[in-house]
Amino acid sequence: MRHSQRRIAAALLAATLIPGSLLTSQASAASAPAASRSAAEVRHPAAYVDPFIGTARNGTTWPGATLPFGMIAWSPTSTKGDQTSTGAANGYQYDVTRVRGFSLTHLNGAGCNPGAAGDVPIMPYTEEITTSPSADSTDRIYASDFSHTQEEARPGRYKVTLASGVTTDLAVTQRAGIGEFTFPEGSPAKLLFRTSNSLNGSEDADIRIDAARREVTGSVLTGAFCGRRANGGVNNRKSYYRLHFVARFDRAFSDTGTWRDAEVRHGATEGSGGEGYATGADRAGRGSGGWVGFDTGGNDTAKRTVRMRLGISYVSGAAAAENLNAEVRHHDNVASVADRGYRTWDDQLRRVRIGGGTTEQRTAFYTALYHALMQPNVMNDVSGRYMGMDGKEHRLARGQRAQYSNFSGWDQYRAQIQLLALLEPRIAGDFAQSLYNYAQQNGGVWDRWVHVTGATHVMTGDPSAATLATFYAMGVRNFDVEGAFASLVRQATVPHPDGLSDAGCPGQCVGVRPNLAQYLDSHYAAQDVCHCWGGAAETLEASVADSALAQWAGLLGRRELRERFSERGAYWKNVFNPSAIPGEGYVQARNLDGSWVPGFTPATGTGFAQGSSATYTWMVPHDVSGLASAMGGRQTAAARLDGFFHKPDGSWSLTGGDPLRYDPTNEPGIHAPWLYNALGQPWKTQETVREIVDTVYGTGPSGLPGNDDLGTLSSWYVFAALGMYPQTPGRAELLLSAPLFPRAVLHRDGRPPIVVTAPEASAANRYVDGATVGGRDHDRSWVSGSIVAHGGRIDFRLGASANTRWGTAEGGLPVDFR
Repeated sequence: MRHSQRRIAAALLAATLIPGSLLTSQASAASAPAASRSAAEVRHPAAYVDPFIGTARNGTTWPGATLPFGMIAWSPTSTKGDQTSTGAANGYQYDVTRVRGFSLTHLNGAGCNPGAAGDVPIMPYTEEITTSPSADSTDRIYASDFSHTQEEARPGRYKVTLASGVTTDLAVTQRAGIGEFTFPEGSPAKLLFRTSNSLNGSEDADIRIDAARREVTGSVLTGAFCGRRANGGVNNRKSYYRLHFVARFDRAFSDTGTWRDAEVRHGATEGSGGEGYATGADRAGRGSGGWVGFDTGGNDTAKRTVRMRLGISYVSGAAAAENLNAEVRHHDNVASVADRGYRTWDDQLRRVRIGGGTTEQRTAFYTALYHALMQPNVMNDVSGRYMGMDGKEHRLARGQRAQYSNFSGWDQYRAQIQLLALLEPRIAGDFAQSLYNYAQQNGGVWDRWVHVTGATHVMTGDPSAATLATFYAMGVRNFDVEGAFASLVRQATVPHPDGLSDAGCPGQCVGVRPNLAQYLDSHYAAQDVCHCWGGAAETLEASVADSALAQWAGLLGRRELRERFSERGAYWKNVFNPSAIPGEGYVQARNLDGSWVPGFTPATGTGFAQGSSATYTWMVPHDVSGLASAMGGRQTAAARLDGFFHKPDGSWSLTGGDPLRYDPTNEPGIHAPWLYNALGQPWKTQETVREIVDTVYGTGPSGLPGNDDLGTLSSWYVFAALGMYPQTPGRAELLLSAPLFPRAVLHRDGRPPIVVTAPEASAANRYVDGATVGGRDHDRSWVSGSIVAHGGRIDFRLGASANTRWGTAEGGLPVDFR
């Protein structure tokens, strides 16, 4: 769903004429004139962010108010007529235009409908409370429609006028927020706190209303990420965090009340009760909450506007109040908080200053960067306290500036982690320390998908090893390197009892290194005894993780460990069947006795996780030469890769849905377009990457190809637009392609900048004709990690036709690091 250039231009003009105005969902949020081909750097990148990109087509993003790495994310919870679900994962789907509240926490692009968090939806209501909102199981009464023409969003602020006539205007700080609710003249004015109605339900919730202090406080005990999933979700129907909130108002309450299940108690000031973690009829009608009413009589808009200041904490109600007091001043309003938040985002996005390009390209780029830098999320209060994975209160480690969480490891280690290390190395270090802290509190186990303080076990592999090895390779040092390394080595070498459990399998197997003893003995994960999602996928994931640990060990001078893990990085070969089908080898699951699992076709998902053998066969980024050799040589491998991106008639196949070909919506194959560099045909990387950038990504709600997975797909786009991509986890080398913009400058926290120029960049010029690095001719399709460590300059010459000589010299191909 692309915006027309006319509507974009009109919105841009309006924004330049009305300072501080919000752009509607029908425009790319930009407050600068339409971009020209000039390479002048963008001065205010936040002006190009459109928070509605990715809210359709299963992008599972949301348009609400949040800050970079923020704890609070205040955004709508939509409904399609089922109070135990939403229109889509994470509470918002562009084509669902009915809401039952505005909730305080969200994850960007997480899968598992209905997503995660969505805690404490707060709903403005314009009628008297006559029945229990929890009993309104179809959201017929206590919800409202809206139109996108009445909806606006920009970084740090969200505003909508509901069909009920209430205008909701929200802005946030790191751990707090402020809302202004303008009620229609002559109607009751209520705010419902649906404390138990988190996206996945809740175990318990409570609310307390203090009329004398004009204050509402409460909490919800919840969790259950992916708890509805058929493939193992029952294992995750559990609580693992409690969110506390405190809300203060600028006026007295005219009435109060609470409810629990079907019971309504007018005048009550306390209530409690959870919903459980089921769905549909098994949960309908359960839950608790409360409301406060206001006298908004008169036709004066100020009298009809209720202002609420709110703080949250994962530690306690007192900490939520402390966060609120520290971050939102008593005299603040939405406009003042929104302006500060907008400047915060503008400063953050200036980490990458692009020049040139069209308005749509700038919008797609800066929105992708915006989504990429939403996470990880701060978990500690202003006091430095946070809740650990052991359920106990902790303080920041020495030298640590923040405790972060929300780690979609299986996704993020392929692109988002590298972008974070490149642009925000100090935050990357605090994140590494945070994951190590959680592992120590979790019996030494590094969970692969951490949500708040919960080990959810979602997906497969050991992405923490690849993540921290990548951080270290890219120069991140501000964490307990020795302690974290030793802990991850132990996880990779010492079997854990969870590795023999089938709890949560296949989608959320509790063993991070499942059946490790068998793996170390057989040198592959046996499909029939692996206690994992899929033996072939697990073997590939372990090979990538072990190769990354080998590189980290080498950088630390641990020669024996480097050799051992380097050898383990080649275990992928033990699930490569050279005769999987006549004439072609593929990765295939095999059993403990060495036999191949029968019934194989390249489209099979048996032995794999959210993907087919055709996709996973390419998931060997650390040993491309080994993979090419197994396939019969580089030329053969490149020809097969051609067939992965094209249909038999030669047309592109880039949108997913075909198990035999490239799927841009999920992570196992997103590195595949860059493999041509190592196969000696880098011009094919250039044309494939540009085709994906131009046709799969875009602007408007459908601008992402699939769910963003905590910024992973957005990070892929950022790297592609810059003309570079991380070669393999555990290393700092970058593969090169044709940049989208004539100029880009990466301003990194505490490090020298990286400058990328491509003066001839255009829609037609998608091929690299030549390059210089640091002023010297560069005939390689990759750059060493020194540019990550020390900064530098890459200057591209681009052309409209493929240069089949550049980057193809036998001795200059990307080096494997197995």
